[in-house]
Amino acid sequence: MTDSRDLNDLNAHLLVDPSWVEKHRRNPDIILLDARAKGYAAGHIPGAHWIDVKALKDNTSHTFAAVDALRAVLEKCGVSSGATIVVYDEGNSVLATRLFYVLEYYGLRDQVKLLNGGFAAWTAAGKEVSAEVPDAEEGTLALFAEPLLVVTKEDIQAGLKDSLLLDTRSALEYAGADLRSNRKGGHLPGAIHKEWKEALGAADTDGVVRFKDALTLKQEFADAGINPAKTIVPYCQSNQRGAHTYFVLRLIGYPDIRPYEGSWEEWGNDEDTEVTRL
Repeated sequence: MTDSRDLNDLNAHLLVDPSWVEKHRRNPDIILLDARAKGYAAGHIPGAHWIDVKALKDNTSHTFAAVDALRAVLEKCGVSSGATIVVYDEGNSVLATRLFYVLEYYGLRDQVKLLNGGFAAWTAAGKEVSAEVPDAEEGTLALFAEPLLVVTKEDIQAGLKDSLLLDTRSALEYAGADLRSNRKGGHLPGAIHKEWKEALGAADTDGVVRFKDALTLKQEFADAGINPAKTIVPYCQSNQRGAHTYFVLRLIGYPDIRPYEGSWEEWGNDEDTEVTRL
């Protein structure tokens, strides 16, 4: 069982609630980013800027969008070096955590927070909503890729020392029964399966979905055999669900998490990759 000593490595500062956002959102050093796929124009948290999460990835090369393109987008939203960034989506956080991961990969570690429950939690709390697109003084931002926060297909094929591959897709995708649009079905040889959404609790009476508490998450990951002493390599189809698990593992204090950015979109369609089917 988890004991009190384990609480020392929990990164609770990465997760905030509507009250925290309401208290701090007018601070000029705090930038709100709305990562929802739709709905921004109809209403958003006042002061929030919309960001297209799909634009964070270069699908032609199974990697991140160019750093200069991301920098331009963030600076237009008013982000400068040293700013605190609060990200949110509709509620299950799969888009917000993708944004969180990319920002940390590009050097903004511990400068990004996520709104637990997303926009659904904000509206359920009766907070103000605005349809106004905010003005922003253009920021000045330095971004540097952090190579120890990602692995490639070649890294995996060469063999990763003291690592654990973590498949965050559905059970059917892991088994190979659901190929989606891929040439191959199954999973990376040796990968453990733990679906990303298992980190979320049941919807409350307002329909809001939030993360399970940290102690429960730590116990569930430990029970699944996901050892924090190893390098954890989450992956999914395109590293959105994998990024969700990256955030959860960061939240509960896992020290070394390196998602496979190419994920099954690359591995499941490449001629020279091995797969395991159930």
